Amino acid sequence: MPRPTVATSLSAKLLLLTILFVLLAEVLIYAPSIARFRMSYLEERLAAAHIAALSVEAAPDLMVTKELQAKLLAYTGTHVIDLIQPGARVYMLSRPMPPHADAIYDLRGTGMGMQFVDAGNALWLALEGAFGPQRDRVIRVIDRSPNDPAQRVEVTMDERPLIDAMLDFSRRILAVSVAISLIAAILVYVTLHALLVRPMRRLTAEVVAFRRDPDGAPPLVPGTRRDEIGVAERELAAMQGTVRAALRQRERLATLGTAVAKINHDLRGILSTASLLSERLTESADPEVRRVTPRLVASLDRAVELCGQTLSFTRDGVLPLSPAPIDLHRLAEEAGAEVLATARPDGGRVEAEWINDIPAGTLAPVDAAQLARALVNLGRNAVQAGADRVRIAVQAERTDRLTLTVADNGPGLAPRARENLFQPFAGSARAGGIGLGLAIAREVLRAHGGDLRLVESGAAGTAFALDIPQCNADTGPVAVTGHKSFVSQ
Repeated sequence: MPRPTVATSLSAKLLLLTILFVLLAEVLIYAPSIARFRMSYLEERLAAAHIAALSVEAAPDLMVTKELQAKLLAYTGTHVIDLIQPGARVYMLSRPMPPHADAIYDLRGTGMGMQFVDAGNALWLALEGAFGPQRDRVIRVIDRSPNDPAQRVEVTMDERPLIDAMLDFSRRILAVSVAISLIAAILVYVTLHALLVRPMRRLTAEVVAFRRDPDGAPPLVPGTRRDEIGVAERELAAMQGTVRAALRQRERLATLGTAVAKINHDLRGILSTASLLSERLTESADPEVRRVTPRLVASLDRAVELCGQTLSFTRDGVLPLSPAPIDLHRLAEEAGAEVLATARPDGGRVEAEWINDIPAGTLAPVDAAQLARALVNLGRNAVQAGADRVRIAVQAERTDRLTLTVADNGPGLAPRARENLFQPFAGSARAGGIGLGLAIAREVLRAHGGDLRLVESGAAGTAFALDIPQCNADTGPVAVTGHKSFVSQ
């Protein structure tokens, strides 16, 4: 598995996201800051204009010389100053030919939203001037005097100095924002790298090494941290121990299974020979020998069957399937004949009824031999447990799935059998069984893409459901009246 590069590493993403988030926060802070800066700039001009207008009171006959008037207007950066005092008394300073105001801003009662809009319009004019002809507007500003709210000040001034001051403020804000972003990003990066990234790299390296060589990789020694990283380290260490133990146990079981398979193969041959020789005892002149011979032969047959199931289970692995459209009705009849040929423990044949309720012509893309094997296992379990009637039918049918049921009227499953129903060598449903029949049947159904599950089990009997794929043939299931059944003799 390729390791992440510097550009795609968690550290680089963390550093980039920190810078972006800090810049985003600065942008959100910039909007009210630039609006407030514009208001402060205008308030300073109005305060200076108020002081300049008061010089009219000190002048003889309330008339200021043109030279002083020009100096006051230049000092305040305005073209016209009007100071309206209570009682409608007006003090005015003006240039000889004042320019016409392009826009009027009355700051009395202006809310924060309008301040944002006015500041944005001013910056937009500056942006237009950077890419086209510069527009130097003249604005008229009206507000209560910052020095005395009872008096109103009106000034006419150029907007360009205001815009230049706003741009200079913006550049300072940008420089401070970048500096804060870098400092915050570095601090966050160093902290999180030590707390998160480096431990995550260590955990990742441990996982990669363990995947490559579970037995050879050194065990993880968890730290003493109590946060999520510490929990992950301890859980990974525990998982490594559990997986190593399971792998060692699996290796021992594989070795043991190989040995058992070899022994089982030889034992099956020996038992088969003994079974053939035991059949000759039926011709013995001793009536007691002839009486016990069927029971002996049945016991040997069960031993041979046990060896065969064990060999099949250890050898099959992934079941090889050869699916083809099969008539399930005919397949169920063949399986029933084999089930009813099952011998009782005393050597006699079972006395039971196999009821085939699958409609003739019901097709399914299955491996006939493997599915018959599963049906025989279910049927034999039923009759050997004491059932005298086994019914197989179609429970549900969809466009892509078919569900069959195999139900019997036996005594039901014991609680121990239900707990380990499909576990090999642990879920036997009858006395003397080894629990391979149901395990093999379920493997067959799952190999077909379906499943085998227990529907119910009680004093009235046991029912299993078999999910198998439906055949997409032009001729679907054919409905028939009644059912096909035959009874063992």
